[in-house]
Amino acid sequence: MTGAGATAAVRTEFAFTLPVGYVDDAGVCHREGRMRLATARDEILPLRDPRVRDNEAYLTVILLSRVITELGTVSSVNPGVVENMFAADLAFLQDMYRRVNAEGHTLIEVTCPACEHGFAVDSTGARGDGGVGAAASRLGES
Repeated sequence: MTGAGATAAVRTEFAFTLPVGYVDDAGVCHREGRMRLATARDEILPLRDPRVRDNEAYLTVILLSRVITELGTVSSVNPGVVENMFAADLAFLQDMYRRVNAEGHTLIEVTCPACEHGFAVDSTGARGDGGVGAAASRLGES
């Protein structure tokens, strides 16, 4: 469909691969997941939570638990799951949240240091979601 009445599909969910992975009580490591775009409700409701009133930093935990729709075989991503993530994974998810909700995508413009060719990579490290793949999370590795 083209013309004035055409609407572009809005991408509302993004796959990711955690750098370390969430380790559950059974010792299973979960790295693959999905995050959806946040709604105004997602950002407003946690402000009423007493844990956020006591500690503003807890807002991140609640926001992420609301927008992460899948994490490996974890049945429900709740604040307790996010609380027990490694710091590297929390930082990764915070950056992803900011990127997808502020910019609407997970692409980063980069330049090859050898040939100076510019291109975009998917910062989520996820595969199979139409992005570039896991290259972004491993830039600089040999």
